[in-house]
Amino acid sequence: MLPSLLFEVMLIGLLGVGSQWIAWRYRMPAIVVMSIVGLLAGPILGFMNPEKDFGELYNPIISVAVAIILFEGSLNLSFKEIRGLGRPVFRIATIGVFLGWVLGSLTAHYVIGLSWAAAFVIGALFIVTGPTVIMPLLRQSKLQPRPAKILKWEGIIVDPLGALLAVFAFEIIAFLTASNPDGSALLIFLAASVFAAVMGWACGLGIGWMFEVGYIPEFLKSPAVFIIVIACFTFADEIAHETGLLAVTAMGVTLANMNISSIDDMRHFKENISLLLISAIFIMVTASLQLDTLLEVFDPSILGYVLLMMFIVRPLSIFLSTIGTVLSLNEKLLLGWVAPRGIVALTVSSYFASILSQAGYADASLITTITFALVFSTVVANGFSIGWLAKKLNLSKEGRPGTLIVGSNSFTVNLAKSLQKAKSPVMVVDSSWKNLRKAREAGVPFYHGEMLSEQTEYNLDTIPYDYLIAASEYDAYNALLCTTFMPEYGRTNVFKVRPYRRNMNDTGDMVRKVGGRFLFKQELTLEDLNQRIRENYILRQTTLTSRYNYKQYLQDKAEETIRLYVIKRSGRVRYFSEETRITPEVGDVLVSLTPPVKEINKIKKRLENQRNNGNGKSQPNGERGGVDQSS
Repeated sequence: MLPSLLFEVMLIGLLGVGSQWIAWRYRMPAIVVMSIVGLLAGPILGFMNPEKDFGELYNPIISVAVAIILFEGSLNLSFKEIRGLGRPVFRIATIGVFLGWVLGSLTAHYVIGLSWAAAFVIGALFIVTGPTVIMPLLRQSKLQPRPAKILKWEGIIVDPLGALLAVFAFEIIAFLTASNPDGSALLIFLAASVFAAVMGWACGLGIGWMFEVGYIPEFLKSPAVFIIVIACFTFADEIAHETGLLAVTAMGVTLANMNISSIDDMRHFKENISLLLISAIFIMVTASLQLDTLLEVFDPSILGYVLLMMFIVRPLSIFLSTIGTVLSLNEKLLLGWVAPRGIVALTVSSYFASILSQAGYADASLITTITFALVFSTVVANGFSIGWLAKKLNLSKEGRPGTLIVGSNSFTVNLAKSLQKAKSPVMVVDSSWKNLRKAREAGVPFYHGEMLSEQTEYNLDTIPYDYLIAASEYDAYNALLCTTFMPEYGRTNVFKVRPYRRNMNDTGDMVRKVGGRFLFKQELTLEDLNQRIRENYILRQTTLTSRYNYKQYLQDKAEETIRLYVIKRSGRVRYFSEETRITPEVGDVLVSLTPPVKEINKIKKRLENQRNNGNGKSQPNGERGGVDQSS
């Protein structure tokens, strides 16, 4: 046992964040790692049991955390994002949900032998995917935009619906099986659900209006949003259990579609909080499971039920609900497979297990076991297979890390051409059609638009790109780009180039300290790089070998040579910067901007060899080195 509750809180945070880091470091599904770590710390090794240790605080902590996660996810549900996808999303969230509920309930009754009450309750719970499991998978898999958006919308919309449907199913069963049927409880529940949705909408409008008119100062905006989310959830949930999730979802969707800049400014902060909460509650919930529950999972009927839910019920509900939509067969196959159940199903199942038990249903004790079996199976199966399946179905954007270059000019176009030659995805973005002329003539992929505009956010697919280079002719704009996209791309993957040389005492030089790393060398400007292109400098690829390593390359290169980037044997691109230590190895390809002198000398040598050969003489080739090619 742990020495104190404070130590346990620390350990939960450490295990959660540590699991996220391990998943990132070894390219594993984060939810799988967190689940395994939680099981090891809880029922298997017995280090902790958060449900027992936290006592009456356990359920409120989990509920509030789920509410915040669901609210944060719903803030991304802008209606502009699903242009052209409204029909499949609506079909899946309505017809698909109904089919999944009915088919899942029938399967639970006839395969496991659950009573109709328990079967329809558990069938409702299992339509839930939710942001706690979908978001980590989408972050990991690099799906194409259409299936990724559908999965995200389905997870966030269906998350509260599943819990509400489970309550509705229980109330219906209680009404039908009662000796003196009374429909008042059912009507109260329906009224409470409508009230929760209206309250969430009103809270969203209210907080949005207060932000816009300036009634809340900047330093209070994030705390105000979070406390109103908790209040909205609590009031709705106190009126009718499980309606709080509906309230916070309505609040988040309302704010997402009000186009409030303050919400966009806080988005990355909220994403960080959400990530921390997901890590913590996954550890808490899995560590609170009992060892007996884990052993019951291996019952043949439960295993059979899990397999039917994964391979029959889910695919069938997706295929039937999306008939006549724009979705392709491959997209339907992917959506039919990816449906990991998460925290909401686990936490709500214990609540329904208790109320069904109190109502006299003997099989209520199986609900927690069945829920864990399906949650763990889908998390592991989907977590390890989504990337592979997406590639097989040609729905993945994963490949060599790409580069997004903002600013079209002579140097950036030549840089993009060299990346194209290296088969690395690249895109040149500029708001000036005139500036993009060089990119068009060079056959380089380009996008005409303002990188910071909302329209670009929806129209430009940024999934294939892992690096951003800000190389426009405006210093402050480059710094702003790097600061804006640093949370999305990472501090080490965002670079900027100074446009022109300035006096160090110029106030404009202050932007050099804002966001992003300087590409190549800090004193090297875009003006310098473009001048070298005009002087016929060549972008050269040099493959390092055991006979010609990096040390020899440094000795041989001309003093004016600028090292640009290295293509590792894995295909990963690493850009040179004064803040980044790069040591190219054998097999790596080093790309540099090289003076034309070497090319001229090689031409002279070739001509000399031809003359000597014409005179009957042979000239040995004394050039050592790796494979040296010019772009």
